Amino acid sequence: MISTIVFALLLASAIGLFTYNVRKITRNIKLGKDIDRKDNPVKRWLLVFKVAIFQSKMLGLPIAGILHLFVYAGFILVNIEMIEVMVDGLAGTHRAFSFLGKFYPIIISATEFFALLVIIGCVVFLFRRNVIRLPRFWKPEMTSWPRLDANIILITEVVLMTSVFFLNASDYILQTREYGHYEQVGSFFLSSFFVPLIQNLPSDSLVFIDRACWWLHIVGIMLFLNYIPYSKHFHVFVSFPNVYFSKLDPAGKIANMPSITREIKSMLGKPVEPEETTDMAALSFGAKDVKDLTWKGLMDAYSCTECGRCTRVCPANITGKKLSPRKVMMDARDRLEIVGKNIDKKGKDFTDDKSLFDFISAEELWACTTCNACTNECPVNIDQVSLIIEMRRYLVMEKAAAPGELNAIFSNIENNGAPWQFSQQDRLLWANELYINEK
Repeated sequence: MISTIVFALLLASAIGLFTYNVRKITRNIKLGKDIDRKDNPVKRWLLVFKVAIFQSKMLGLPIAGILHLFVYAGFILVNIEMIEVMVDGLAGTHRAFSFLGKFYPIIISATEFFALLVIIGCVVFLFRRNVIRLPRFWKPEMTSWPRLDANIILITEVVLMTSVFFLNASDYILQTREYGHYEQVGSFFLSSFFVPLIQNLPSDSLVFIDRACWWLHIVGIMLFLNYIPYSKHFHVFVSFPNVYFSKLDPAGKIANMPSITREIKSMLGKPVEPEETTDMAALSFGAKDVKDLTWKGLMDAYSCTECGRCTRVCPANITGKKLSPRKVMMDARDRLEIVGKNIDKKGKDFTDDKSLFDFISAEELWACTTCNACTNECPVNIDQVSLIIEMRRYLVMEKAAAPGELNAIFSNIENNGAPWQFSQQDRLLWANELYINEK
């Protein structure tokens, strides 16, 4: 009875804390400007199944993709067993689903197989990150915390999955001894290999191992659940809606600015729709801070897995430029977290006189070629280029801080109607030097 009460309190606390943190993150995302992403739901759902559920873009790097499938599918299927754990914990039962008879050992053996896949995947990932040290995991933005964060998750998953094997092995031995309430439900394939390690222990010790592993697994899951909102692994939850709300237009299509559209209509004397009427003095162009981005751009920041695939294919980064698309998204998320904490402490109207430009430099922004290699590579369909373009717009239209080469182009377009330093009347003078032989 006491253990049931403790379990219920822990479960309620874990769910309550997780809900509280998720609501704060949702609030932060809603700080962004509105954008309509409700069109073509059929295409969007197909995209979710292809990219989010079946992990199609992960297989661009086959080894990492297959291992990630191990961890992704294994962790989901293993935690189906959590349903039985919940029932046992709340009802005070043991192996509540054993009524399935001969199918029960098959089901548990299957979950053990997937638990083994998770362990294999996590161990290889730890080896790749910490021993081989793949370059994309050791870029300048991958400081001590991002690396530690990834290791914490991977080690936690190995511990949780390993506890399943010792739990089932000790349970089976106690079944054979007909000890207490440990009734015969059959053996489980993989955990049977762990039986020789503990079979000579006294029954009381086996009960301790069984209960310790049971509580380790369930409490570990609860801690894991509430660690995720503070980790880049929150993508486990937000990547699915992020893929659903993906940009369906061609990657290179740049969104119009409603503020510019209204101003041009006004300048040309064209009618402006009532909903478009705005105080021109209050308009802002581009993005100075996170609130100037769309909610989808902020969701992108929370969806970043820090896998580094975007930076790996970025031509600017490859050629030694300062730009790293991964860093841009990490910086946006860090800034959004700071804004959210300020709102929690001092109210929604509080400002700290800082902006995204305190995190992302102009040098990084202008290094981008807008080739969209990063957006095409991202396994959760993050649109890094749109964020970069919005910040560039702010630099150009609010601060007049474009590079000299661009200012020359802007001047030529204004004066000559083209990027080149020739008037329209002189554009064909180059043809005068051609010698055309007439027959």
